[in-house]
Amino acid sequence: MRVVSLKKDLRKFANQEKKEFLPKFFKTGKGEYGEGDKFLGVVVPDITKIVNNYPDLKKNEIKKLLHSPWHEERFCGWLVVLNNFNSSDNKEEWYTFTIKNLNQLNNWDLVDKIAPNLIGKYLEKKNQNQFLEWSGSSSLWIRRIAILATWPKIKNNEFTLTLRLAKKYINDSEDLIHKATGWMLREIGKRDEKKLLSFMKQNHKKMPRIMVSYALERVNREKKQQFMIKSSRKIH
Repeated sequence: MRVVSLKKDLRKFANQEKKEFLPKFFKTGKGEYGEGDKFLGVVVPDITKIVNNYPDLKKNEIKKLLHSPWHEERFCGWLVVLNNFNSSDNKEEWYTFTIKNLNQLNNWDLVDKIAPNLIGKYLEKKNQNQFLEWSGSSSLWIRRIAILATWPKIKNNEFTLTLRLAKKYINDSEDLIHKATGWMLREIGKRDEKKLLSFMKQNHKKMPRIMVSYALERVNREKKQQFMIKSSRKIH
């Protein structure tokens, strides 16, 4: 099977130093968000090169990658899915495949690659229902998918959904949700700073400081400091 060859190629690029570093970077310790995740020590540029040599993997082979215990193999699988989505005339086919394997988007780099570029792109013209359902999930990753999948809407200057989720996520318990939310607020600010600052004036006192910091990263330093000083919630 082609997937066996891909796995062999992947291991040729394994780096021992990265293998030791990546589990710490992705918080794989007991009780951390990436608990139990395993790494070969292959960096993204090398993963991308390998995946480009396997454009014709069958869905059953892709699924084996997505359900692998090795992080880089899952990343390979998701890149293949994304490449197929981008090149296919049948976007729904690959969106449906993604949804069936949604729980395998189980670390932030996987979510950040697929949520805006595939899920969000497919749902770009759809209503808010799916986003709102995901935003109430008990899964950190599903909630992160919900906010990052609004990015294509932001690019279309449609901010209502993102702001609705951002307000909801102010009370989320996870730092990775605060960061993702701040990131999307920052994207709104790039396009409409007045809209961002209006949201901040109404909500910043309740917002986690890391969310405020991310949201205002591109705002005038003096304005940012005013909001940061007044923000009541500390970074975890």
